Amino acid sequence: MTNDLIEINATPAIPGLRFRHFRGPTDYPSMSTAIALSADADQVERVATVEDIAMSYTHLTNSDPYHDMILAEINHEVIGYSRGWWFEEENGPRLYAFVGFLVPAWRRKGIGREMLRWMENRLRAIATEHPAEQEKFFQSFATQYEVGLAAMLENEGYQPVRYNWEMVRPTLDNIPTFPMPEGLEIRPVLPEHYRAIWDAATESFRDHWGFSHPTEEDYQDWLTDKNIFQPDLWQVAWDMATNQVAGQVRPFIYHAQNEKFNRKRGFTESVSVRRPWRRRGLARALIVRSLEAQKQQGMTESILSVDSENISGATRIYEDCGFRVVKRNTIYRKAL
Repeated sequence: MTNDLIEINATPAIPGLRFRHFRGPTDYPSMSTAIALSADADQVERVATVEDIAMSYTHLTNSDPYHDMILAEINHEVIGYSRGWWFEEENGPRLYAFVGFLVPAWRRKGIGREMLRWMENRLRAIATEHPAEQEKFFQSFATQYEVGLAAMLENEGYQPVRYNWEMVRPTLDNIPTFPMPEGLEIRPVLPEHYRAIWDAATESFRDHWGFSHPTEEDYQDWLTDKNIFQPDLWQVAWDMATNQVAGQVRPFIYHAQNEKFNRKRGFTESVSVRRPWRRRGLARALIVRSLEAQKQQGMTESILSVDSENISGATRIYEDCGFRVVKRNTIYRKAL
C-alpha cells in the first residue's frame, strides 16, 4: 500500500525509513514485537500478546487508530508506533494522551521525536473540535527506567506533574491480621453484584487525582477482560445493615506475565473504600484477605501501584500490609 503513507518534513535521513497509518489487525504482531523489545530494554514488566492488543483495539474510547496512530518502518518492517486519545477529568482539564514504543536499535536517531510531533499535531486537530474555553494539556507517562523517553519529553517542553509508586510485597509469608470492622462482612461475588461493585469503586475513586468518569463501554470492557476480571479472588465488604458495598480489593493474577518472568506474582489492585466507611481499618482488612486469596492460588508475591500523593494515606496503609516502594513512574503534561 502507498496511500497510507504519512509525509513528515523533517524525516531523519535513514535509508528505508518511512511513516504510515495503521492498517488494521495485520499490524498487531509487529506492534506486539515492538512492545516486547521496548519493555525488555526499559526494564518494564509488560506483556502484550497479539490477543491482548486485539481485545484492546476492539474497545478503544476516543481513539480511532486509523487516524490517531503513526507507525515507523524500516524497509517495510515496523520498528515503532504511537497512538493518541483524549479524555476529560471530572472538574478538570481535557487531556490529550499518547503512548509510544520504539525498538532499542532505532532509538536516539530522531524517529521517536518525529512521531511525538506528528502525534501532537494530530491531537491539536482533534482539540479544535472541543470547547475553546476548556483547559487542555498533552499527557504522557514514563516509567523510572525509560530515561530516553523522559529526556525526549522534557526536551519537547513536558514537565512532571505527578508521580506513581510501584510497591511490592516480596513474600506472602507472615501476612498480618487486621480485623473486619463491626457491621461489615465479605460475601462471595455473584454476577448480580458486578454493577454495584463497579459503581461503588467509581464513587470511591472520584476523590483521586486525575479521576475521569468511566463510560458504559468501560464497564462492558471490564466484564470481558480476562486478565483482570477474576471475581473468585475479589474481597468485597458489604454493610449488613444497609446492604451496600462499603469497600473492595479486586486482586488478579496475570498468568502470561508470570510465565514470561518465571514467577508467581499476584496484583493487589482496585483498593477502594467509600466515604462513610473510611478510617475504620477496612482497607487493611481487605488487603490482607486479598493477599491470603493470592497465596491460596500459589502466588508468592504481590504488586500494586499508587499515587504518591494519595490523599487517603494509601502508601502508609500498604506499608502496614508489607508492601515496599520499588519504582517511581512519572506523569508528564504540556499545555496544548
